Amino acid sequence: MKYFTKEVKIGLTGIVALCLLVYGINWLKGIYLFKPSTYYYVHFSNVNGLTKSSPVFSDGFRIGIVRDMQYDYTRPGNITVEIELDTEIKIPKGSQAQLEAEILGGVRMNLLLDRNNTYDFYQVGDTLPGTLSFGIMETVATLMPQLDSMLPKLDSILGSLNTLLADPAIPATLRSMETTTANLAATSNQLRIFMNRDIPELTGKLNRIGDNFIAVSDQLKDLDYQSTFEQVEQTLTNVRLLTDKLNRKDNTIGLLLNDPDFYNNLNTTTANAASLLEDLQTNPKRYVHFSLFGRK
Repeated sequence: MKYFTKEVKIGLTGIVALCLLVYGINWLKGIYLFKPSTYYYVHFSNVNGLTKSSPVFSDGFRIGIVRDMQYDYTRPGNITVEIELDTEIKIPKGSQAQLEAEILGGVRMNLLLDRNNTYDFYQVGDTLPGTLSFGIMETVATLMPQLDSMLPKLDSILGSLNTLLADPAIPATLRSMETTTANLAATSNQLRIFMNRDIPELTGKLNRIGDNFIAVSDQLKDLDYQSTFEQVEQTLTNVRLLTDKLNRKDNTIGLLLNDPDFYNNLNTTTANAASLLEDLQTNPKRYVHFSLFGRK
């Protein structure tokens, strides 16, 4: 008698396929059938669109999923969410689960752990308090009234802007700015040429002047200032003696400079000599006698 008939093989194949299908569907949902896990419950008054198989995060890291949700029809506003977490995680008392609305419309559950409590923890199957946070959506909702009040002002600003842009002076101003920009570009080009060509030459000249100044300074440092000052003092002494002699009348130059009679006599003598020369030129025969035969 054969136990593994064709029908049995087909049945076993169907069972294996069904098991793989169930496992695959749960795996796609994030449910790992063969992975050990712990279960906790969270109490919410509003889940804000939370669904089964939604991930549960702590500090941005996925630590579990939402396994099931139960609504208490006898007490509206009471929703119990069953979450499946990794076995390694321990939840301190004082922690809470928070639902945060995302920009694209989804909802994520964040487990906010109490860092101050390191000795008292929730047991498996305990119920955690849940809160609801709209996150950025709440901020957007708060800004909406302000945006509504700003719309009329924005409309007025746009109207003024259209009027301003329609002004014919705007194109002329833009052309003027374009010309100014072109002039600035030309000036910048000239400045760049000046910086690249003239500044190095000027710097070289300044360096040479500095070197010459250093050389002169070294020469001045080597001078014998005491001897030089003694020579200058001796020269000044000689000039002072010469000045004293010129002021006295015991010498020719002093008499010429200080004695008016000497000056007048010299002037008279010069005048007489000039008159004599003039008369000599006019009447040379009166003073010179010349004869070819030796007679006077």
